[in-house]
Amino acid sequence: MFYTLIIGNLVMAALFVFKYSSLPPQIPLLYSKQIGEDQLAEWWMIFIIPILLNVFIFVNDFCSKKFFPENIYVKQLLYYVNYTLIICFTFIFLKILFLIT
Repeated sequence: MFYTLIIGNLVMAALFVFKYSSLPPQIPLLYSKQIGEDQLAEWWMIFIIPILLNVFIFVNDFCSKKFFPENIYVKQLLYYVNYTLIICFTFIFLKILFLIT
C-alpha cells in the first residue's frame, strides 16, 4: 500500500511542478464556502491535500497495527479505505490544478 501512496504523492508533485509556472497567486481551494472571494486561498495551501492524505494513511495504519493486530476484517476495511483515500485525494488535487490552469 505504501507504494500506492508514494505513486500518488509523486503524481501530485509532478503535476504541481509541471503547472507551477501557470499558477495564479490565489486558487479556489475552499469550495465549501460561498462563490467568489471566500473560496480563494494562497497557492501554497494546495499542499494541505497531500499532507492530509499522508496523515490519514499513517493514522489508519497505526490504528490497524496498534488496536486491531489480529482482526482481519478491520485490517482489510482500513486497507480499502486507504486505497480510496489515495485515489480521491489525488483526484481532487489534480482536478483543482487542471481547473485553475
